[in-house]
This record gives sequence, structure tokens and C-alpha cells, in this order.
Amino acid sequence: MTFAAPDTPDVPTTPDAPSTPDVPATSGGPVAPTAPAAPTDERLARAALTRTVEPGDEHAGRWIRRYGATGFLERLLRPEETRPDDTRPDGDTRPGEGPFPGTGRKRVASWRLRAAAAEPARDLDAVHALGGRFLVPGDTEWPRQLDDLGDARPVGLWLRGPADLRTWALRSVALVGARACTPYGAHVATDLATSLARKGWVVVSGAAYGIDAAAHRGALAADGATIAVLACGVDVSYPRGHDRLIRRVAEQGLVAGELPPGSHPTPSRFILRNRVIAALTRGTVVVEAQHRSGSLSTARAATRLGRHTMGVPGPVTSALSAGVHELLRGDATLVTDAEEIVELVGDMGQLAPTRRGPVLPRDLLAPATAHVLEAVPAHGPTPTTAIARRAGTHPDETLAKLYELHSLGFVERYGAGWQLTNTATPASNARRGGT
Repeated sequence: MTFAAPDTPDVPTTPDAPSTPDVPATSGGPVAPTAPAAPTDERLARAALTRTVEPGDEHAGRWIRRYGATGFLERLLRPEETRPDDTRPDGDTRPGEGPFPGTGRKRVASWRLRAAAAEPARDLDAVHALGGRFLVPGDTEWPRQLDDLGDARPVGLWLRGPADLRTWALRSVALVGARACTPYGAHVATDLATSLARKGWVVVSGAAYGIDAAAHRGALAADGATIAVLACGVDVSYPRGHDRLIRRVAEQGLVAGELPPGSHPTPSRFILRNRVIAALTRGTVVVEAQHRSGSLSTARAATRLGRHTMGVPGPVTSALSAGVHELLRGDATLVTDAEEIVELVGDMGQLAPTRRGPVLPRDLLAPATAHVLEAVPAHGPTPTTAIARRAGTHPDETLAKLYELHSLGFVERYGAGWQLTNTATPASNARRGGT
């Protein structure tokens, strides 16, 4: 179903929308064209609205919530008609304000211009030709956590890929960061994504250069699941250098976006796209980011939505670590591997393993034996009595421990004294039974 552009002289009656008579012309003039009819089908109306309002427009979201998608679109396309509910929320009727009191005239005029030019049926046909689909709230595949965005919730989502978005979003983590990342950042992002994918988690990112690309590639390399949320149409490869990567994601995972087919990105759309990444996932990990990095907006959105916000530390001398470290000084949690991420976003009881340093041979000694070893001076043979005084133990007990340490290769006897062995790996002597 489509509705005609403003310069079309006659508007065909659609199956879902009632026909409307021509608007009478002024005396002596030609008949004025009829305003395009708004579709009554919710999916068509929302598809048209993705061309009408910018992503995250809370003004539009408020009126969609009040009037419904079809009602909002109808009021845009036929502003001259008065309806019983065209009043302020407090019930006050103020002539001349129209159905959108409190919303700027320029904004409403822009909506109307775009709504009149929208061709939702053509957009739906275009995405279906790609093997994709258009999701709206209420669909079984719609991720309900997107509703946490309130009036900034997407009007709908355009999708490419075989997976079920709602199922995948329930077990997903966002990995974001700098476009101009360092080799360290790319390595960390790839490793985290690969490990998360192997643990059955979905990796979500924005398909940009740098950390985003490393995250997608890491998940794909593990034959895992990944979602690319674009700031353009799902049929547009942006950046162009990622055409092959985005096609791989569409084949193995999902490509999602708020904008209809053919739409191109703008700087503001990148920032607004980030709120979808944050809302869609259970937590956001920032790998590298400068103070003004756009990826920090994803982390801030995650914090506002009550999601987990995490950061991977980097060198303090790197400007690309400054934004992450600022997050870590706030409410973000420091993570270094997939196990620590899963501990935060996973089910109760999925704890990361306890971190320990390497076990040294002296760590295996009994406390009393280790105490005597610490009393042996580093240089020169020392009598047993002197070692006993330093250890605070009886000389006979000290002598027994010294022979034990000798058999393990920690100390050597020179005449009546003892000194530390020069062997770098006492454990090797212990395996041989001492010297």
C-alpha cells in the first residue's frame, strides 16, 4: 500500500483507507489536489513514519503514544480536519494550535513535508527483496527492552538476517570503542568478542571502523552470533569499506536499523543509533575511547537505562584510554576478559574464576619451613644458631627445617654455616631430591 505524493491530482483509494473527496477549489480556479490518505494499517503507518521523523525524536514519540501511529500520521497529512481528541493533555482546547500543541511549527512542517513524500509500500517491498523485514512494537520478535527508551523508542526496526532479534537480544552484550583504535584495542575487542561468542553470547556493535569491526569479526571468526546496528538503511553499506563485513553479518547474524532502505547516515544519527545499542543489550563494554568519543554516549545511555556499563583499561599515556578511564572512575566496572563480563550480565552464580599470580616453589612450603627460609641471609654462610635467632625458633627445630630446605634445593651448607642456593629453580632440585 502506498499513498500519493502531494502533486498527484487524484489519490487512489487504498483497501484500508476510506476515499476522500477532492478539496473544493477557490472560485474560478482549478480543483486543488487532495491530501494523501494516511494508511490505517499500523505497519504501513510506522514504515511511513521512519521516513517522517528522525530516530529518537521524543516529540514525535509523545504524539505517537497519544494518537497511535496511524492517528499521528493522519493528523500530519490532513491538518485541516478537527478531531474530538485534538486537545491539550489537560483537556484545554485552544483554537489555532492544531493537534500538536507545544511542538514547534518548523518541526511539524518538516514532519508533514516528509510524510507526504513517504512511500511505505515501496520501502517494505525493498526490504523484502533483500530477504529482510520490518518490525513494529507488538510483534513477537520485537525486543521489549527497547520500550525502556520511552518516547525515544524506535518507531520500528528494519532487519536483515535469519535470526530472531528478540531471542538474541535477551543474551547480548555491546562492544564499542574508538574508530581509530590501537593494535592493543583491536586485539582486546577481537578476543573479547570471540570468547563471548564461544560462551553463547551475542555481540552487538555498530559496524564502524576500529573496535566495532574488530568485535564483529571476532564473533564471526568463532562462528558466533553478532548484530550490527546501523545509522543508515539496512541496504546501505556504511562505511563502504565494510560492505563485505556487513554482508557477512547479514548472512550469519542480523543487521538492524531505524531508517528505511536507501537512507544515509548523518553525525546526529550515529549518536542516536547508540541508544538502541545500549537498550538492546544487557551491558555495554567500552574498549578504547577518547574523552569526546561517540562510544561514550552508548555507555551513558546504558547507565541511564540501568544496564551494566563496563570498561577495559589501557595505557595511561594513551589518549584513547582517557575516556574509558573516566568511565571507570565513575559507575563503570573494570573488566579484562569475557568471564568478568559474563559475571556481570549473566545469570546468578556465573562467577569469574579467582585471579591468582603464578605459584612459586616457596609458596608450597609449610609456614614454619618458609619462616626459617626467610631467616637465611642472602649472602655468606650463616651458623644455625644465628638463623634460629632471626627466625625466633629453637636451634634443633631450625636445623631440621634447614635440612628439609636443603633437600628441596633452597639452601646449601658450607662448613658450619648455611646460605641460599644459587640455583635459579629450586623446584628442579626438589624433583631430583636435592644436592
